[in-house]
Amino acid sequence: MDGLGVNTAFRRAAPRQSPIAEAQAPDEIDLRDTALTLWRGKVWIMSASIIGAAFALGYLLFLAVPTYTASASVALESQQPQVVDLDSVVSGLGGDQSTINTEVEVIRSRRLMSQLVDALNLVDDPEFNKALRPVPRLSLESLRQLIGRTPAAPVPPDIARQSVIDAVMAQTSVTNIRQSYVFQITSTTEDPAKSAMIANTLATLYIQDQVTVKFEKTEQATEWLTGRVTELQIALENAEAALKDYSSSTDLISAEGLIALNRQMKDLRDRNADLRQNLESAETRLAELQTSARSTNADPTILRAMTDRDRIAAQIAAVEQSITELTARIAHQSDELVQLQQYQREAEASRLIYEYFLGRMKETAVQQGIQQADSRVLSHAPVPLDPTAPRKSLVLGLSTVLAAFLGAALILLREFAQNTFRLPEELEAKTGYPILGKIPMIPTKRRKSVQAYLKTKPNSAAAEAVRNLRTSLLLGNLDRPPQIIMSTSSIPGEGKTTQSIAMAQNLADMGKSVLLVEGDIRRCVFREYFDKAGPDGLLSVLTGNAPLANAVTRPAGEGFDVLMGEKPTTNAADIFSSHRFADFLDGLRKTYDHVIIDSPPVLAVTDARIIGLATDAVIYTVKWDSTTHRQVADGLKSLEQVNVNISGLVLSQISGKGMKRYGYGDSYGSYQAYYQS
Repeated sequence: MDGLGVNTAFRRAAPRQSPIAEAQAPDEIDLRDTALTLWRGKVWIMSASIIGAAFALGYLLFLAVPTYTASASVALESQQPQVVDLDSVVSGLGGDQSTINTEVEVIRSRRLMSQLVDALNLVDDPEFNKALRPVPRLSLESLRQLIGRTPAAPVPPDIARQSVIDAVMAQTSVTNIRQSYVFQITSTTEDPAKSAMIANTLATLYIQDQVTVKFEKTEQATEWLTGRVTELQIALENAEAALKDYSSSTDLISAEGLIALNRQMKDLRDRNADLRQNLESAETRLAELQTSARSTNADPTILRAMTDRDRIAAQIAAVEQSITELTARIAHQSDELVQLQQYQREAEASRLIYEYFLGRMKETAVQQGIQQADSRVLSHAPVPLDPTAPRKSLVLGLSTVLAAFLGAALILLREFAQNTFRLPEELEAKTGYPILGKIPMIPTKRRKSVQAYLKTKPNSAAAEAVRNLRTSLLLGNLDRPPQIIMSTSSIPGEGKTTQSIAMAQNLADMGKSVLLVEGDIRRCVFREYFDKAGPDGLLSVLTGNAPLANAVTRPAGEGFDVLMGEKPTTNAADIFSSHRFADFLDGLRKTYDHVIIDSPPVLAVTDARIIGLATDAVIYTVKWDSTTHRQVADGLKSLEQVNVNISGLVLSQISGKGMKRYGYGDSYGSYQAYYQS
């Protein structure tokens, strides 16, 4: 316990002149002390474990609903064989991780779950439809019915269906087996056959969905291709009609005819060139003849020369006319050829596109009847024979272990939060003062029975504890045993008065003359312990109204005197601070061997601080597991501040059952004797 916490209040309370150095508690948790604390609380931990196991067993037997898990396996076919050698309109699935993750989400999709709910009619299953379950006794609806309120409105069918889908999705999972194309579809319900049926049905719906999706896409493609082919057919017919119309309206026979015209044009040009050369030769010869002196224009030679020249010139003019006409014809037919070729290309392109789309349309129409799914059912889910939850051994074991941990945590929490004193060692370590005695709880119901109990049971634990206290007090100073002893405490009810009476009785049994003084004159509780009481008391002696001999009484059967207290009319602290009280104590030293003063609690009034200055020994009583650390620290500090010599502390009213309850019974066997009467 000492290592489980640090009470800084005692470090602040202890002054420098404290007789015993303050124990320094470590800042960290002491594992050994923690282990000892848990060992002391082993009974509580075991009890918590048994309770936890009992609760778990009760839950398993009466409350837990067994659930069954079934799993079906689906394999993704990443590369499917083609039934026919046709290019598919809808391509197959790949094998990359993105595709696998996508397919997992497809299986878990709300669309497939909705189909599953409809296929198995799960809306009428109370396990998934809460509206069909009986009203629990402890529910808002049962409370409504109990107080006569209008029951809650029924849930609309569409909302109820969505709730059922949510419930089915929550109890169905899909996982991809690592490094494979296999999906595991798992369903958990309260019925084994239902679990298997849900897993198998979902796998089948997934396969059918793949085929349906492909069929729908192929059907859409066929419809689109059909419309497109019709459009292309019309375009082809228009192109061919335009080509035909243009071909019938042109003079161009063929491209080869245009080539022949070009060849004819070349021949004409070559002939024109030859004729021009001949013309030049003819003109040259004519000129030569005309310059000759012997020739005249009437010369037949000149006439022939002029005739040849004119003939050649006429031929050149005819050839050039032909060239001009042929050039215009070639230009016109070239334009027509270009336009004709354009019409031909358009018609050919329309024909090719039309034929391609027509072929694709026929292939797609064929594929509608041969579509295959991209996955296959690898294994159907068998009906489970044993429930998967609750796992009885696991629940029982975990409950037992968790309950044990909870018990241990509560014990440690109690120790951390513990703010009272249960062990003498703890009290001594916290305060720095020695422990003079450990007084058990005296088993009496009335205060007047305390003396009788101690007398009739001299060998009891309480009587032995008082003797040990007496011995510790007297042997603390062999040279000068204390004569005037004050008994005090932090607060009322800590047993200091009972302890003072027991000490007086014990000292008297040793043959000592003992006077028991009731210093707590504000409360005056001695009359609850002693029957005989005179009219005079402590105040009467201090004021001189009565001699000590008249005020002192001796209870019947006791060997010590008692000086009762009286209710003061003035402040009690002023009375104890007076010279009369000091003189009174000096007189008692001459009359009695020991004087025991039962003073008020330190924290209640200042009387004990004043009385303690005139005493030889001060016994400070701390009630077991009751007085807090702060109260003890403040009480000791108040005495130390006025230099009151505190002889030691007494841990009083120790409960044997309490020690066992806290787990100290086996560790502190020396106390066992105290718990026997």
